[in-house]
Amino acid sequence: MASIRRTLSPLYHDRPYDNGGAPFSPSSISSSQKGTSKHNSSQLLSYLTATTDPKSSRRGPWRRPLYQFLAFFLIGFLLGMTPYGSIDDVNGADRSAFEIKPPSNVKREEVGVDGVSFVEIGKKEKEEEDFDFIVPRKLVIVVTPTYNRAMQAYYLNRVAQTLRLVEPPVLWIVVEGGAASFETSEILRKTGVMYRHLVCKRNMTSIKDRGVHQRNTALEHIELHKLDGIVYFADDDNVYTLELFQSLRQIRRFGTWPVAMLAPSKNKAILEGPVCNGSQVIGWHTNEKSKRLRRFHVDMSGFAFNSTILWDPKRWKRPFPHPTRQLDTVKEGFQETTFIEQVVADESDMEGVPPACSRILNWHLHLDARDVPYPQGWVIQKNLEALITVR
Repeated sequence: MASIRRTLSPLYHDRPYDNGGAPFSPSSISSSQKGTSKHNSSQLLSYLTATTDPKSSRRGPWRRPLYQFLAFFLIGFLLGMTPYGSIDDVNGADRSAFEIKPPSNVKREEVGVDGVSFVEIGKKEKEEEDFDFIVPRKLVIVVTPTYNRAMQAYYLNRVAQTLRLVEPPVLWIVVEGGAASFETSEILRKTGVMYRHLVCKRNMTSIKDRGVHQRNTALEHIELHKLDGIVYFADDDNVYTLELFQSLRQIRRFGTWPVAMLAPSKNKAILEGPVCNGSQVIGWHTNEKSKRLRRFHVDMSGFAFNSTILWDPKRWKRPFPHPTRQLDTVKEGFQETTFIEQVVADESDMEGVPPACSRILNWHLHLDARDVPYPQGWVIQKNLEALITVR
């Protein structure tokens, strides 16, 4: 008789009971517990093998650097917060400033951090106070009328060399008549002084009125642009000291001083200007009898005034409502006094510069070469004749 053996189906090869047995019999339960324990033991063994295997450590390469970074960060933070000296609170309202005292066994001069030495708090506060009291210097506005002649380059360069030594700010306004010449522009560009080159478009019929119209052009420019400073008329043929321009910034409204002039005969010197008691003008000094009828005996280069008088008359309570200009309708030599009468009422509004008016600060010399022709471009076209030849 043939017998048939049933084999376990592949789908149920993991069941805990034997073939033909009851699924919930005691024998099947005990066999299932044994199978479960064997499976757990195999999992634990595989986990321990994976942790000890060096190839398995590649799964988390970021953990070790993270732990090192946290450790070094903690050490650096503790070292940075550790105080190496004592901090004393400062008495008073200001408690934001403090001083770090070094240990008692180290001298103060030897303490330094990266080459920066400690500075005393009192000395630093004193320097800050001195910086707060710095007052900006006034602008000195120098007005120079000029025209083309043989000595023009010499005169302009001499004035420019003086202005270069004056402490800034200085503005040099040079006014020409008719048109701006190339020669004058070249001279001004090479001086190194801040300048403005203006042109007087007025038709000047006489040489006497040339300087009057050129100065008025500069005054219109100052009034139009509201330049704030001290205005001074400096002709190009005069000689000036550096002390004069340094004294101009001390003027509040109107300042004047004596001027030494060379007589037209070239044989004597003439002194013209104020007589002062301290900074107060008490009289005038002049040697020319023809000018004694003037109200103020002063040369054109012997006074300076505040530029705000031109464009802010209400500040100074100026009596004249019309613009302050020089007049070309008066006789020669009276332009100065008629102009000053528009700026001040009397000597009480004037200041003597320097105190007591005891120093000559500029000279008015008549040394112009009238018979020498003006060379175009400052270049002589023909060579000079050799009086002594080389053998």
